[in-house]
Amino acid sequence: MKRSNAPWWFVVPAMVLFAFVVLIPSVRGVYYAFTDWDGLDPSFSFVGLDNFVEMFRDPDAKQAIWHTLLIAVSITIIQNGFGLALALGVNTMIKSRNVLRVFLFAPAVITPIVTAYLWRNLLSTDGAVNSLFGAVGLDSWQQNWLGDPDLALWSIVGVIVWQFGGYSMVIFLAGMQSIPKEIYDAAAIDGTGPVRRFWSVTRPLLAPAFTINLMLSIIGGIKLFDQVYALTGGGPGHATDTLSTLIYKDAFTLGEFGYSIALAVVLTVIVAVASTGQYLVLARNERAAS
Repeated sequence: MKRSNAPWWFVVPAMVLFAFVVLIPSVRGVYYAFTDWDGLDPSFSFVGLDNFVEMFRDPDAKQAIWHTLLIAVSITIIQNGFGLALALGVNTMIKSRNVLRVFLFAPAVITPIVTAYLWRNLLSTDGAVNSLFGAVGLDSWQQNWLGDPDLALWSIVGVIVWQFGGYSMVIFLAGMQSIPKEIYDAAAIDGTGPVRRFWSVTRPLLAPAFTINLMLSIIGGIKLFDQVYALTGGGPGHATDTLSTLIYKDAFTLGEFGYSIALAVVLTVIVAVASTGQYLVLARNERAAS
């Protein structure tokens, strides 16, 4: 009996620390979402659901929710499509494949805030991107990439895909290299071409890699903050505000902590629902493929 219960005692210190650092602040945070606390004054009033009602009346909040979902879906589709294409390209016998893998994965290890400041300079009106277009005679392609409300959001998506496309590539590549070569040999003997082999052999057996990549990209896209804040600060106007940037502004600029925590609660619910639903669908497809 003592031996069977002993391992639980090793878990207790970690659970106490986790409760103190994560659980208790989270529960208190949810409580503050129903108050008008300004973050400083120890006295505040309980306002019930007023913060949540105000959220769905606030055009900035509704726009931020839409931007959050749009960025998350766009990153998930484009990043994983790009990463899969890169994985297929480097999963060959070309001599430079190892060097290419290193270079393509390298952006993923750079701190996101550093990447964002780098691209903010590159995408400025007098930055390297516009200068390159001008040098090759494509003056009509020169744009205010981060200052145009119609382009700023997609510029952010492009930066994220550039940085983490190689990360998705590595996961897909690991899945491809775990597929036995005999399966491809058997498919080749049956006369299947490259496209049919990918669709009938590679794609089903990459189900676990798809599950991991899609989960990581959708959750990361919904929680995105660093790159958006460093690239545009949510601007121009509120053209690129996401829930994360709006939470920061309402809390630390406007002093509306109760309202900002209500936004954070909604963000948490969106992450939980999206990740759970996606996991259930992908897990079912993974079981069907196996």
